[in-house]
Parts: sequence; structure tokens; C-alpha cells
Amino acid sequence: MEVLSMNATVSRDFSHLRALLQSSKKVIPLRKHSFLFQEGMPANELYLILSGKVQVSKICPDGKEMCFRICGSGEIVGELTLFTNDPRYLLTAKVIEPGEAAVVNKTELEEQLLINPPLTLEYMRWMSKHVRRTQTKFRDLIMNGKKGALYSTLIRLCNSYGIPLEDGSIFIDVTLKHQDLANFCGTTRESVNRMLNALKQEGIISMKRGKITVHDLNYLKTEIQCEDCPPDICCIE
Repeated sequence: MEVLSMNATVSRDFSHLRALLQSSKKVIPLRKHSFLFQEGMPANELYLILSGKVQVSKICPDGKEMCFRICGSGEIVGELTLFTNDPRYLLTAKVIEPGEAAVVNKTELEEQLLINPPLTLEYMRWMSKHVRRTQTKFRDLIMNGKKGALYSTLIRLCNSYGIPLEDGSIFIDVTLKHQDLANFCGTTRESVNRMLNALKQEGIISMKRGKITVHDLNYLKTEIQCEDCPPDICCIE
């Protein structure tokens, strides 16, 4: 799992798809704590994040939240609604950092995918990568338990938002509360607090103003028997 020094975006391999989405004439502001959409709302649009960050999650009936990914510049949100009979959003997309998003009509994109084979192939490849990302996240959560889920999340944050420092440490340039990390791990804030404190006492990480610096990435990788997935798969997006 190599560390990236910038946010992961839709790669050059998906240039046609990105160009189509960026050609949208409708751009909306992303205001912190607002929602692009919520679970159960009519799903008529997809979004390309131009700037800012959006958290995609599932809210359970008991109020518990499971966060699936944080989407930054170049990421697509709302893609699960394409070519489905259920006209509703399956997840909730909340803005956690202000910015802008291009809005794409779902029906128009479906029509383009039906008549443009190169674009369709790109979209299929993009969805395949998206599914692989999701599979590896659930693998880490199920096979490694709560501690493994937290370690995996920290590694993914390093890959997505990590800035290498001169001493070999990695500064994660995104602000996350302990509850946010708990939502990624499918556990409680109290459990995350205990695990983070243990890592701080061992010098594996440090925290300042809500941001984490990882001092020993190899320790985290060894503890979960990291399979060295490429960074574009092992990421938080």
C-alpha cells in the first residue's frame, strides 16, 4: 500500500467519463453539513465532486451510521442508481468540507452509455474498481475485527490524504472526529478512543487538532497482514 501525496481522483483511464461529467452545465455549491441526497429520496441525478469532500454512508433504523467512503475532487457520487428499477438513493451523501459539484441527469447519462461503447466500457471499468474497493473494505472489517478495521482505515486515509513528512511519518490531511472513524469501522466511539490512545502511547500515531500523523505505517500493515493492494484500491474513496 503505497502512500499518495494527493487525493485520489478519477484517473486518466476514465478521461471520457470525466469529460462528460465535467461538461455538465449545472454546478452547485457544497455547504458543510448539508446533504447532496439522503437515503430514500428520488434518485434523478449523479454528482461529480469538483472540490470539497462528501461522506457517503448508510444510516440504520437504530440510528447507527456506517460510513463507506469520503469522496473528494474527481469522485462520482450517486452512481448506484444507474440502470435500476428502484428510483431512490440507497445511501446518504453529506458534505463534510465545502466546495462544488457538477450535477448530471441520470437519464441523460444512461442514454449516453447506451449509444457510446467507449464510454460504456470506461464506466464498467470504473464500477469494477469501485466494487473492488468496497470488497476490500468489508474484508478488512470482517476478517480483522474492530482493531483491524481501524488500522485498515488509517492505512486507507494515508493512501488517500497522506502527506509524507521528512522524518518518514505521514500526515493525514483531513479532519475526522473519533465518531467519524468509528462509523468507518462499524464500532463505537469509545472503542475507537481506546484503540487510538493505545496507538498514541506506543508512538505509532499522534494527533493534533483533529488530524492524525502516522509515524509507523509498517506496524499497522503488519498487524492486519496487509496484502499490499494498489493505492487506487486501498483508499478511503
